[in-house]
Parts: sequence; C-alpha cells; structure tokens
Amino acid sequence: MAHVVFEGVEKTYPNGFQAVTDLNLEIAESEFLVMVGPSGCGKSTTLRMIAGLEDISAGKLYIDDAVVNDTPPKDRDIAMVFQNYALYPHMTVAENIGFALKLAKTPKAEIRERVDSAGKMLELTEILDRKPAQLSGGQRQRVAMGRAIVRHPKVFLLDEPLSNLDAKLRVQMRAQITALQREVAVTTFYVTHDQVEAMTMADRVAVINRGLLQQVDAPQKLFDEPDNLFVAAFIGSPSMNLMEGIINGAAGSYTVTLGSNTLALPDEAMAKHARIVDYVGKPVTVGLRPKEFEDAAMNTEHPADQRINVTVHNVEALGFERIAYFDLDAEPVFSEDALDLDEDTEDILPTDVTRISARFNAASKVDVGDASEVTVNMAAAHFFDAETGLAIRS
Repeated sequence: MAHVVFEGVEKTYPNGFQAVTDLNLEIAESEFLVMVGPSGCGKSTTLRMIAGLEDISAGKLYIDDAVVNDTPPKDRDIAMVFQNYALYPHMTVAENIGFALKLAKTPKAEIRERVDSAGKMLELTEILDRKPAQLSGGQRQRVAMGRAIVRHPKVFLLDEPLSNLDAKLRVQMRAQITALQREVAVTTFYVTHDQVEAMTMADRVAVINRGLLQQVDAPQKLFDEPDNLFVAAFIGSPSMNLMEGIINGAAGSYTVTLGSNTLALPDEAMAKHARIVDYVGKPVTVGLRPKEFEDAAMNTEHPADQRINVTVHNVEALGFERIAYFDLDAEPVFSEDALDLDEDTEDILPTDVTRISARFNAASKVDVGDASEVTVNMAAAHFFDAETGLAIRS
C-alpha cells in the first residue's frame, strides 16, 4: 500500500485558468479519502494529477515518498475506475478483468486465480463468461472495479463512478464499494459532487471549491464543525439554514436577533463559540441545521426563550420524518458556490425572508397553513463572520 502527498500543488492551463491552487493534502496508507465539491471545482483535475493524466504546474506530488511529477502514468502503479466504466465490448467479464494482467505478461494460471478471486469478491462468478452488453449498470460497475483491484495497485482512483446509476443502485453500490475498499485496504482517492456519497463512504472528506481546499475532516466532524460558510452550506441535506443575525447582551446573558425574533444563547453555545462576545452589536451569519427545529408540541420542555411562531408553507411527509418549510423575517445569506446558483436563480430568491427547512418528528401534526410554535435548539447553532465567512469558535 502507499500514501499520497500533495505539497503546494497547482494546476494552471495554457489559457491562464487555475484549476487547483496551493493544494496541501495527504492521503494516508489504506485510507478511503473522498474529495467533494461542485462542478468545475478542481476535484477531477486533482485525481488526474495523481494518475499522471494532467501535468503539475507547481509543487510536488509524492507517492510513497517518491516525487512522481514527471513519472509516466504506466509507472505509477495506479488503477482507475471511470464514470463510463470503459469496458471492452468484445471481451467477456473475465477477459475485461484480466486484460491489464495479460498486457503485463502475467502467467495465465495467476491471471485465472486473480480473476476468480476478484469475481468471488464482487459476486461476479456466475457471469464471468458474459459480454458487457449483457450486464446491468451495477454489474458493469463491479466489472470495472474488478479490473482495477485485480492488479493489486498502490493507489485506487475513482472518478464519479456512480453518477450513471439510478438512485436505488447508487445506494447499493456505495455500500459495496466501501466494503470492498476495507477488504482490500488499498489507498483510495474517490471524487464526487454528491455530498451524500462523501459522507457515507469516506474515512475523511476533502471539500474543495474553485481549486482551493476548504476543509479536510472525518465526515461527522465536517457536518458538526464546518470551518466556513461554503462547507456549512454544501454539507448536509437539506442544507443548513443561513441567515443574518445580530448578537446582543453582556456577560452572562447573550441573545441573537433574527428579524423580529430574539432567541437566547445558552451556555453551551457560548462555550463552543467563545469569540462571539467580540461580535456584540454586529451582524453575523447564523446557521441552523434543519434538525435543530422541532414542532413545539413534540418538545414541550424546551426553553421558552428559544421558541418562535411561524406559518407553515409546505410539509413533506417522508414516513420517518416530516420536512416543514416556513419563513423567518431575517435576511437570508446565500452561499452561491455551494448552491451552484446562476444569475437567473438569484433573481427569484427572496431577499427579505429566509425560507427555513425543518426536520420534524414523523408524529407531528403540523400541516400546510398552520400557525405553529417551533422550538429552536440554539445550543447547536453555528456562527460565521459576515465578511470572511469563517466560523466563529472559541
């Protein structure tokens, strides 16, 4: 196995476009690291630099402590799985899986052994004699995976491998790929624009935007402690509710004003965001995950100074929960990069109210048009500098 290190790596194209800027990142031995970000953010370019398919403009790329900037792709001991599978249509599943070994003049007996082992691991044993045209999308993806792992590479690269599959199959393949990576323990770099894939599969997630690495952390920490506004808005589904607030108060008693609502900041919130005292009287961006709101009828013991009255505009009943939507008269804050907004979309977004998405208990009776009391868990609120977008913490 190998580890991969980016040291100040940059990629600039001949037209001057800088796809990746000053990338410093380490992928540990046997780690499953997922890089996630919106379209055009530099994640696929990063993967292609590891593979040797893109030249590095500046900095150094190490594989196993050796600088590989000028090493040809064939000499890097890298295996890739592409978005379109890239299977040979005239070959059987077994021939596709073993093709790279055949090119390397591996003995036939060893090829058969490795192909059979990969086929068993990927549940392909019964279809080794079929051609790609006879396979489902999920089976083709597993064949592509088998072709990569059968080589026993140092590094495994996957570029949006599930984007061509339907939603149900994507869920199944996420679990299969994760289990497979743990079984073979190959250092893995996986690229996707789907933050759900990133959160459910990775040991660590690297969030990138406009070629700049934003944050690298374990999935749960990324969700609980986003470093900046972009990460906060990009990670989570439904996404974090972001709005302008004003911090008020003095030692021992602080509040935040959200439009016409004033909510208490409990001691837990102040402990996590100690520097918030420096923002008294100033606007900040307040972030609240949908799970921090609840129908007050389901949460009767919640403090009275952390409740709001709203009119529900829409409810999505999902069986295991209800997503309720309502407005707060606080100025919304948009992370255009995270939401991938275009100019036309921005024109139709409200500028004087924030549309809140809230995850209510499935037993909640709240319905469209109801005037309802809602609790707000301010202990779990996030705060960001209104100018820099950086998280305000201790």
